[in-house]
Amino acid sequence: MSSSNVRVRFAPSPTGPLHMGGVRTALYNYLFAKHHNGTFILRIEDTDQERFVPGAQDYIMESLQWCGIMPTEGPGIGGEYGPYIQSERMDLYKPYALQLIENDKAYYAFDTPEELDAVREQAKNMGMPNWQYNSVTRTNLKNSLTLPADEVKRRLEAGDKFVIRMKMPRNEDVRFEDIIRGWVVVNTNNLDDKVLFKSDGLPTYHLANIVDDHLMKISHVIRGEEWLPSAPLHILLYQAFGWDAPQFAHLPLLLRPDGNGKLSKRDGDRLGFPVFPISGNLKDPKTGNMESFTGYRESGYLHNAFINMLAFLGWNPGTTQEIFSLDQLVEAFSLERVSKAGAKFDPDKTKWFQQQYLKATSDADLAQMLKSQFNLAESDEKIAQFCHLMKERATFVKDMMTEGSYLIFKPESYDEQTVSKKWKPESGALMTEWKSKLEALASFDAGSVEGAFKAFLEEKSLGIGAVLPLFRLLVTGAGTGPSMFEIAAYLGKDECLNRMNDGLAKLG
Repeated sequence: MSSSNVRVRFAPSPTGPLHMGGVRTALYNYLFAKHHNGTFILRIEDTDQERFVPGAQDYIMESLQWCGIMPTEGPGIGGEYGPYIQSERMDLYKPYALQLIENDKAYYAFDTPEELDAVREQAKNMGMPNWQYNSVTRTNLKNSLTLPADEVKRRLEAGDKFVIRMKMPRNEDVRFEDIIRGWVVVNTNNLDDKVLFKSDGLPTYHLANIVDDHLMKISHVIRGEEWLPSAPLHILLYQAFGWDAPQFAHLPLLLRPDGNGKLSKRDGDRLGFPVFPISGNLKDPKTGNMESFTGYRESGYLHNAFINMLAFLGWNPGTTQEIFSLDQLVEAFSLERVSKAGAKFDPDKTKWFQQQYLKATSDADLAQMLKSQFNLAESDEKIAQFCHLMKERATFVKDMMTEGSYLIFKPESYDEQTVSKKWKPESGALMTEWKSKLEALASFDAGSVEGAFKAFLEEKSLGIGAVLPLFRLLVTGAGTGPSMFEIAAYLGKDECLNRMNDGLAKLG
C-alpha cells in the first residue's frame, strides 16, 4: 500500500447529535490515515433535507475538535477536492445518473408513490409482504424498460415526475473482500432496484456517496456495519461506471452493556451515562422541539480518556497494554485487529480510563481545570498541591472538590461513624497531648509531622489506629482520605492546630 495514496473519509449526515458510534468511526478513519501518513477527510452528507438539523454540522466539527481528531480536508478547512458539503455539489450528480442510463445500467421509473403503494398492498394481500421493485417486478411497472421509447421521450419532455433506478442484474453474485469480515458474497436476486436520483432532482445517498468517493480519490471506506447491506449496490455502481472500487471495512456495532442490541441515547438516559461526545441542544426535525443531550465533555471526562476508551470498543492491540496516547494509538492501529463481533459498552471501564488519565495529568493542569469549575481564592501553587493530594482518589476533576473540600474549608461537622467508633472519653486528653507535640515542631513538612507522630506512638505504646483516625477527624472532619502528614503540611501549622482546637471544643 502506498502511504501517499491512503485517503479516507468520515461522512456523517447532519441529522442530529453525533453518537459515540459515529465518533468511533471517525477515530478509526483518523488512526488509519495517520498510521499510513495518509489523508483524513470530513464530508457532510446533507442530501436528506427532510431530516436536516440546523447546527448539527457545527456540533460535528466541535465534537471532532474536542476529541483531537480533526480532519486534513473538509468544510472550513479546505482541500483540492471540495466542496466538502454535498448540498454544495448538487450540479455534479445528475450527469452521472444519466450516464448510467445511457450505458443501460439504470432506467427512468415513472410510477407514482400512490401506484407503488397499491402494488405493495396487492402483494401483501397475496401473501408477499416484502415486495420489492426489482428485476422481476419492474417488467410490469411504468419505466423506460417497459414503455415505448417515444412514450418515455414524451413523458420527459412533458415534465412528468420520475426517479432513476439502478438496473440490478439478474442472478449474479457480487463479491468483495472486506478488510474486517473477509469475503462477502451476495446474489443480486436478493437486491432491489434502488433509487439513485429522486423526483425532486436530488441524488440519493447511494449515488452521491459513490460519485464523491471517486472524485475525492477515497482509497478505503471505513464505516459502520449498518452500511454492509448497501455495499453490494456500491460495488455494482463502481463497476457500472468503470471505476476501481475502494477497499471496504465495516466496523462492528456498539452494543448496550448487556450486549442485547445497539447502544442508544435511551440506554444512556436509563443507565446514567452519556452516548454523545459533547452536550448540546438541537431541534428534532420530526417534532420541531429543541432537544437537550449530555456529553462526555460536560460530564467531566478528559478527551484523551474518552478516545482511549472508544478505541478499545472493537479493536485491541494484541498486547496487555490498555493506556494509549493518541500518538500511540496511531502507531499501533490496524484494521486487521478490529473485531467482527459487536462491542459491548462498559460504563465502569469508561470510568476506569478516566481515573487513569486524571491521575496521570499534571497537578498544574488539574489546578487550571479545577479553577475553571470553582471560584477558588487560593494561589495556583496551592490549588496544584490540593490536586496532588486528591487526584489518586478522584474519577473526575469535580470529585477532588467534593471529596476534599475540607482542605479548602474548615469542617462544619464530623464523620458520625468515626466519632461513634473511635472517639472515647479519653480521646480529648490524648489529642491535646498530641497537639502539644505538633506545637513544638520547628518544621511542619510532611516528613517532620510523620516523624513526630511515630515518636508519639512509641512514647505512648499505642498503635496507629488509636491515634491517626482521631487526628484526621479533628483536622478534616472525615473518616478517610489522603496521607494525614501531607494534609497537615498542606494546611500548615497554624491552620492545623486551629482546627484541632475547634474539634476538641466540639467533641470534648
